[in-house]
Amino acid sequence: MEGNEIRALIEEKFSNAVISQHDFRGDDTIVLDRKVLHDVLGFARTDPGLDFDLLVDICGVDRSEMGLEPRFAVVYHLVSTRHRHRLRLKFPVPEDDPVVPSVTDVWVGADWFERETYDMFGIRFLGHPNLKRILTHEQFEAHPLRKDYPVNRRPALKPIPADILTLKPFKG
Repeated sequence: MEGNEIRALIEEKFSNAVISQHDFRGDDTIVLDRKVLHDVLGFARTDPGLDFDLLVDICGVDRSEMGLEPRFAVVYHLVSTRHRHRLRLKFPVPEDDPVVPSVTDVWVGADWFERETYDMFGIRFLGHPNLKRILTHEQFEAHPLRKDYPVNRRPALKPIPADILTLKPFKG
């Protein structure tokens, strides 16, 4: 199946949710409403003609400096190892409600990608089994890949609870 056929199949099935689609240098991309994110990714994984069995990456994008609204997007890079085709799916996410559904039930490997996107951009994944920071300290209060993060600032940390600061003798 060629890229234009893949895009046509997904557009036919999710016609009300497709915002745009394009092919640039062999990379097929579809931009969809986040309301169908889980359904689209489940379809891409299970449809025999698509069979996107490999989730290569999930990443966040802060589009604020590009002048695009909504501010964020979550991007999924998929590969079918059997059919040897690739697809990029983008889902715009508003700054005031940075939430999308988790796809850890579709690809177990989404776990770490979703945690990284949450940590770096603050986009939450509903239904994720263990959504916590993965690259920064758990007391870190900001999201370093947001365009408004001040690069020269010392990281702000939440106060450490007093009981953690109390040293207890080791009994070994």
